[in-house]
Amino acid sequence: MTSGYGAAVGRRARLVAVAVEPEDLTPRCLRRLAEVADELEIRADLVGDPDPSRLRRHFRGPLTYSLRSARHGGRSTVGPVERRTRLLRAADHYELVDLEAMDDVQPELLAAIPARQRRVSWHASEHAERSGGGCRAGLLEASGRLRKRFAAMSAVPAALYLLVPRSGTHYGSTAPLLLTGLGRTDVTAFASGPVGTWTRVLAPWLGAPVVFGRAGAPEADGMPSVSRLMSDYGLPALPPLSGLFGIAGRAPGGSLSPRLHNAALRELRLPALYLPFKVDRFSRFWRWSFDFGSLGGLPLRGLTVTAPHKESALQVADVAGPDALGCGAANLLWLDAGCWRAATTDAVAALRALALVGVDPSGRRAAVIGCGGAGRAVAWALHEVGARVTLVNRGIAHGLEASSQLGLPYVPLSRFSPAGYALLTHATPLVEREPFPVAAADWDAVVLEMAYRDPPTALTRATHARGLVGIDGWEVLFVEVREQFRLMTGHPMPGTLLPRSICFDPAEQADTHGHTASGEPAPTHPVRREAP
Repeated sequence: MTSGYGAAVGRRARLVAVAVEPEDLTPRCLRRLAEVADELEIRADLVGDPDPSRLRRHFRGPLTYSLRSARHGGRSTVGPVERRTRLLRAADHYELVDLEAMDDVQPELLAAIPARQRRVSWHASEHAERSGGGCRAGLLEASGRLRKRFAAMSAVPAALYLLVPRSGTHYGSTAPLLLTGLGRTDVTAFASGPVGTWTRVLAPWLGAPVVFGRAGAPEADGMPSVSRLMSDYGLPALPPLSGLFGIAGRAPGGSLSPRLHNAALRELRLPALYLPFKVDRFSRFWRWSFDFGSLGGLPLRGLTVTAPHKESALQVADVAGPDALGCGAANLLWLDAGCWRAATTDAVAALRALALVGVDPSGRRAAVIGCGGAGRAVAWALHEVGARVTLVNRGIAHGLEASSQLGLPYVPLSRFSPAGYALLTHATPLVEREPFPVAAADWDAVVLEMAYRDPPTALTRATHARGLVGIDGWEVLFVEVREQFRLMTGHPMPGTLLPRSICFDPAEQADTHGHTASGEPAPTHPVRREAP
């Protein structure tokens, strides 16, 4: 096969589609999965025991049977006798049968299920022990314990071993490190939950032979869909990899940044991968990233940062640009000759988006709704080019703090009217309703929306309905991602890439539950609330 790098790929992961809902097993869905997935896993604890002969009529690849117990994070609560019966019955029809370590490692099952049919798995229980110590010490300690667990599991011959520690612990974040230096092609390890999504994606590059994706749309368990694994990360191809970029935020799972950045990295044949990092405490994540990069041989080279971590991102930088210093926040960190630099691309993205529609902010009366990192960056940029800026925020204390920092007037949102402002910028995550009454805005006002969503935000819809000039968050996103990519990699994003076509790929948007890329429409859904 040929990768997005344009060269033959020596390694490739097996793409396993995991059926977790009855709708995943409809003939249309199975036929669609058969076009892209190598294998199909049936989560019998979620969808029951479908007729294997019916499955094979529509999906001809290998089948895996998994009856995940509650003890291993699943939904099955059947007793031991029924469990053994169902596992033994599955062995007559499935290429692989999942055996939970160490509960299913029993003479009766091992005698009836040969090693070539076994997948021995371990999923940490909810109350699994957490590793202590500092970042590096904790990673090394947890890695050692995970290797001991694998050593015990590998005493049972099997075709594949699967280890899934809980996310949010050193034990979880060390999961991919188990694969480095192991020298085996029959082991995969990743962390559970949304915090562990990046570990699922990265594991194949570190030696895991398979990567798992939901047959349908992704949910809160952190497993991306098959279509997202392909569109956002270029899987199952495994081109060379020597460094990492990523997005750090409270909920990065819905961001389109991985899709856009990874498409550009593949197009330019740069040996890097852009991953989503769900971060609660930025300072801790920042220290961890250096330890993980050192131990795993994959250094972090750049990071886009979303709320609420933009102020923290500025604090960890060695050098900060005037835009970041001016607004007190940064949404971009990148390594430049051994020095970590910080900037806010919110500022340049807003100004360029306005320029694209022929709007010069100089001398205009402007209101910026939202005093977070993005709002302060836009307000600073508008003020720098000569706009008369007023800050607007719901929280009075935060608004007054931003006003003092930027030296700009502040109005509480409860007392704000858009009348009299030539430029209205919305920089909060609010997408379901108008942040201010668009009907009260002047007829010639320009509305700049920093949030992006599919379908459009309530503000964008109201702006268009009123007939005002509006710039939605998609245009801001595309400008911002190009600037971030240039700064992080030192390369301009390829002009041949069309961001809108990448974001709205009909093949990826088509729902696997009965929709096709060629004929029937896919349902629209929120994509992301805040541009990085």
